[in-house]
Amino acid sequence: MKNKIGFMQGRLSPMVNGKIQAFPWEHWKNEFTSAKKIEIFMMEWTLDQEDLYKNPFMNKEGQAEILELSKETGVKIPSLTGDCFMQAPFYKAGYNKEELLKDFDNIIKACGALGVTFIIFPLVDNGALKTASEEELLLTELYKRVDLLKENKVKIVFESDFPPLRLKEFIAKLPADLFGINYDLGNSASLGYEPVSEIKAYGERIFNVHIKDRVFGGTTVPLGTGDVKFSAVFKGLREAKYDGNYILQTVRSQDEQHEDFVIKFTNFVLERL
Repeated sequence: MKNKIGFMQGRLSPMVNGKIQAFPWEHWKNEFTSAKKIEIFMMEWTLDQEDLYKNPFMNKEGQAEILELSKETGVKIPSLTGDCFMQAPFYKAGYNKEELLKDFDNIIKACGALGVTFIIFPLVDNGALKTASEEELLLTELYKRVDLLKENKVKIVFESDFPPLRLKEFIAKLPADLFGINYDLGNSASLGYEPVSEIKAYGERIFNVHIKDRVFGGTTVPLGTGDVKFSAVFKGLREAKYDGNYILQTVRSQDEQHEDFVIKFTNFVLERL
């Protein structure tokens, strides 16, 4: 099962300006060799809206470097977390819709160029759907991109703060071959959702899993110290026949022991899988 476990980009680098998650501008290349060293061969890339096109993921020179590093180390990139969509959601008033939609299209094409299958699309925090009109606009623009997604062999995977039945209702509006759900254990625990109810509602639409622990109504903590019911989660995923990846989006090391943290949390997951 270890080949199903990966890490969120940045977890093998020093934190950027104290943020729990941000693109590691100075260390992104080193993460490939660090991952190979600790025998974790899967990374989920991160994209922020700020300096979007300076990110190596988004330009040809950078893409060539990424492909070469992946080939040298064996570290693959099956998925991308689009924090940019949360930071500047095109479906909300006050944002430049047309420019952001061009960004969206270019991100899909970049995924196609790099062989990245899943775009994690966060409908949480600033990106949360608050009105029917926001949801309608989002769905309209997603449907316009069905052909582009197929051409680039890319799927959109939503992370949402909706309750289980509401999320089931939302994802049912989109084609099952191209749109799914990213199941974030920590976020669900923070919101007080029950794994049994969640997986029963939409388990067949889960395409990707983020592993982290949070306390109810609170922040990220080390695995096993928060309110995630890991036994119930993994039992439910097995029963739903989930066969996808488990991406470590875990608490950060405060003393630069990044490799040790990833090894420790990988073993935590393996013991339960």
